[in-house]
Amino acid sequence: MKNAASPQKNTHSRRADGLAYIGAEQCASCHQQAFDQWQHSHHDLAMKEATDKTVIGNFDDAEFDYYGTVSKFFQRDGKYFAKTDGPDGKLHEYPVAYTFGVEPLQQYLIEMPGGRLQALSIAWDSRSEEAGGQRWFHLYPDEEIKPGDPLHWTGLSQNWNFMCADCHSTNFQKNYDASSKSFASTWSEINVGCEACHGPGSGHVTWANAPAEKRKDYGAGRGLEISYRDRLQGAWQMNMETGIAQLVKKDGNANIHKELQVCAQCHSRRSTAFPGAHPQSEFFDHFNLALLDEGLYHADGQIDDEVYVYGSFLQSKMHAAGVTCSNCHNPHSMELRAQDNALCAQCHLPEKFDTAEHHFHPAASEGAQCVNCHMTDKVYMQVDARRDHSFRVPRPDLSQSIGSPNACTGCHADKGDKWATQILEAKYGKPDPHYGEALHAGRTGAADAESRLLNLVMDESQPAIARATAVSLLPDYLSQTSAQVLQVVAQGDDALLHLGMAQSLDRVAEQVRPALAIPLLYENERVIAAEAANAIAATPIDRYPAPVKEMFAKGLQDYLASETFNSDRPESLVNLAGYYAQQGDTLKSESYFRKAIELEPSYSPAYVNLADLYRSADREALGEKVLQQGLEASLHKSPIQHALGLSLVRQKRMDEAMDYLRESAHAAVTSPRYIYVYAIALNSSGRPNQAIKELEQGLQRFPQDRQIVSALVSIHREQGNEKAAQKYQHQLE
Repeated sequence: MKNAASPQKNTHSRRADGLAYIGAEQCASCHQQAFDQWQHSHHDLAMKEATDKTVIGNFDDAEFDYYGTVSKFFQRDGKYFAKTDGPDGKLHEYPVAYTFGVEPLQQYLIEMPGGRLQALSIAWDSRSEEAGGQRWFHLYPDEEIKPGDPLHWTGLSQNWNFMCADCHSTNFQKNYDASSKSFASTWSEINVGCEACHGPGSGHVTWANAPAEKRKDYGAGRGLEISYRDRLQGAWQMNMETGIAQLVKKDGNANIHKELQVCAQCHSRRSTAFPGAHPQSEFFDHFNLALLDEGLYHADGQIDDEVYVYGSFLQSKMHAAGVTCSNCHNPHSMELRAQDNALCAQCHLPEKFDTAEHHFHPAASEGAQCVNCHMTDKVYMQVDARRDHSFRVPRPDLSQSIGSPNACTGCHADKGDKWATQILEAKYGKPDPHYGEALHAGRTGAADAESRLLNLVMDESQPAIARATAVSLLPDYLSQTSAQVLQVVAQGDDALLHLGMAQSLDRVAEQVRPALAIPLLYENERVIAAEAANAIAATPIDRYPAPVKEMFAKGLQDYLASETFNSDRPESLVNLAGYYAQQGDTLKSESYFRKAIELEPSYSPAYVNLADLYRSADREALGEKVLQQGLEASLHKSPIQHALGLSLVRQKRMDEAMDYLRESAHAAVTSPRYIYVYAIALNSSGRPNQAIKELEQGLQRFPQDRQIVSALVSIHREQGNEKAAQKYQHQLE
């Protein structure tokens, strides 16, 4: 860590407002109890220099075999080393620079050229031996991850500077230089210290040293940029009739969600659009939150991929009632306020809820634990079980109708969803409709998707994040009615709904898009305004009034700044290339596509979009060459195979084209669009029976895809199969 491009510790970092970070050790001089709780917490141990006090893995010449590659972990001269496969596939010795996390696993960071810190994919299982721990293991045991794959420890997806650092360190600054493709990252503290949540401490020190009569000038924050003390203005009082406590705000003044917004900066599935967030920052001035998207969440909002709590909690009745993080977690030690059901009993009367009549299980059994029914867990990173913070009621009926999991058959796997549904309905009656049914309809292209999504968007009793997700799905079903509803949303004041719209504007017809995007330019959410400006970047803006043009220019400038900030990622480079293509700057667009390919050769969209740029410039042969190059380098080949097939169709090379279209349609990871196009090509080449077969097989994979069903109707009618056509027509309707 000697060269200028390496990460640099910067303990006394000073912000533009003159406030400086002083470090947790100095905080301890006045706040000893909080400091003692924080020490050895997950925040304290989020990242540490590798020493005998912080490394918990076995580095006593331990070996680990991963698909024939034997890595070794050892010590030399007081330092820790890993001998493992590098980017060239050969074994090299790498000194361990930092530990990363502590429980239930600990990873190790290796310093690489260009200021990069990379996380080893071989990690230490820190659980007890009885729990299966105290061993080395690989994060991807079921497939061999080789050098060149983004998931390899030397790859893009294991890069600390982008993927991890701003949540594991205090006052982290990425400082990526696109021209040299290197980082000069800095931080004030290597771990999550006091000032990560309270802001820089120099002003607080000044307050502490000020005469008593002057201290009032520093406000409730006492020199810190944010105070959480107004949360104490809220008290919880038990409602004996319902058995559930209610929040009572003294004098109506208790900003109970302030701390939630700070926690959400890290405990959420989001991307950083603009750097420089600090505790008092508005979330959408810096971060782009993932909604309840397919692949991240099940249709009913339960966790699927790693989503880090916030998006789940926003769905909960707890959030709606005013519960916030510190009601359950000590903010300094990270420990729970109480153990087992005593934690829930803070607000839920045990005499009503901790009974066999309520939970159907013997007292003190696993089934009687509140969290096992209302906070089911899922294991990530092989050993890390994380609980779903949406605090939901088990819904086996939804498992039957939309395929989401449920707590009942998660334990009673031999019984089935129907059994669980009958038991719950016998006790509690038929459950209410659930927003998951609307989101499932939107995801699968159901015939009533638009009406279901519209009802959800307009139902203000539903969680805002679920309604925002419905907004993001509506552009796929846009009618005059839904366009009008979206225009009302755009002119409203709900930031999450605005986000859902901003994230989906590229799927709205261009003639409708300005009516939805322009109101978002005037909102205070910087991320949302930037996305809205980009969505109408190709729109002739000169005909709009001067204030609109001014807001558009500001939003577009922000969008370009955001993508430039993230130019260490191929996605951002492709977005910049797309923008310049819209502006007619073909050379600049081509340059950014080439940069994306150079940065991450396996990134399929760069090849597909560059080939399309060449197609639009009547350079089809060059586009084909790019796609052939991508076919060699890409790990996800079906988009490139599909694009290559279409390119060959345009070049009248039908036999070659059909091979690639077939491969894209038959790929393990494919799209209903690829199946549809291949079937239409078969039908056009005089093979209608084979086309029907492909479509029917495709319908088994994508049961509610309207395009596939429409094609079956059309081809059957062409062949005189009116009975079959009618069957699919009814399905379509």
